[in-house]
Amino acid sequence: MMDRKLNRRTGRTKTLMAAAGLGLGVAGREAIGRLREADLTGEVALITGGSRGFGLALARELADAGCRLALCARDEEELGRARRELAGSGAEVLTVPCDVTDVEQVGEMVAATVARYGRIDLLVNNAGIITVAPLEALTRDDFERVMAIDFWGVLNTVLAVLPQMRRQGRGRIANIASLGGKVGVPHMLPYTCAKFATVGLSEGLRAELADAGITVTTVVPGEMRTGSHLHAEFGGDQEAEYRWFALGASAPTTMRADRAARLVVRGIKRGAAEVTYPFSTVLVSRLNALAPNLTARLLTLMDRALPAAGGATPTGLAPGAAVEARIDSEGMERATTLGREAADSFNQHPAPGRADASPAL
Repeated sequence: MMDRKLNRRTGRTKTLMAAAGLGLGVAGREAIGRLREADLTGEVALITGGSRGFGLALARELADAGCRLALCARDEEELGRARRELAGSGAEVLTVPCDVTDVEQVGEMVAATVARYGRIDLLVNNAGIITVAPLEALTRDDFERVMAIDFWGVLNTVLAVLPQMRRQGRGRIANIASLGGKVGVPHMLPYTCAKFATVGLSEGLRAELADAGITVTTVVPGEMRTGSHLHAEFGGDQEAEYRWFALGASAPTTMRADRAARLVVRGIKRGAAEVTYPFSTVLVSRLNALAPNLTARLLTLMDRALPAAGGATPTGLAPGAAVEARIDSEGMERATTLGREAADSFNQHPAPGRADASPAL
């Protein structure tokens, strides 16, 4: 009896010691990370898709860190709203209308930024578009268009900025990927294909550019509250697809975009190889790496819970704002309260009479 009690006490002591050691290890790593954080004061940050959503959240955070900003997006009106807000808070802001799928426009945007500031210290590739539909409702053109924005747009800006960074002998690049770049998400195949490509590009770039003094950070967000459901595109049973996506993007368990932006900027300052959040995304990513068969079964269950394809044929895609306007449901309105608040906060509401889906998450 005494031996059992002694063993239990010993076990509890070992558990407490292990927990204390783990806590000290985490605290030690955090302290070292803070010491390694770079000062971004005066640095020039170029943000694609910076007019709204997560791009705008990152612009605010980088402005607070002392950066001078250059923002690009396709929509001049949205850019104007973002510029007025940021400048009103004391930030120095240049806005350049640009379609990141157009190599010539990207070159002109980079040239305009260098002409204004003399250099580019940080590139944040955020511009992107989300397409939500079963495979049967998509065409090859849908895949090509999403790849053009979400992957080729990243590569276009990287290739345009690199000569400038190489001449400086330093620079930072942050590529906004997604959990969809680690795990194949059903009903989001064009998006997940583009994000897988972005993760691969980003990781390879980090290795190749390290000796040039350029750090590359891969950002892997899970669900965030950015208001992106209003600009995502929906196909198949559009209203059913919009419901599940908008509910997920509005859930209390999702991370606010401004909090996520703080994590990303901290990772950029520290030269982190990867910034993954929230913790649920870390778990899913690691589960897929360690137990891919289990993850595949779970994703199959997820697919069965999503709206049935039902022999859907490609009939086009509609932006979330247009789909939402067709849904007359008080329950849906209440359930997406947090998502609508995020849309208010991050410039995501389309102008009256417009419900387009221009790139920016």
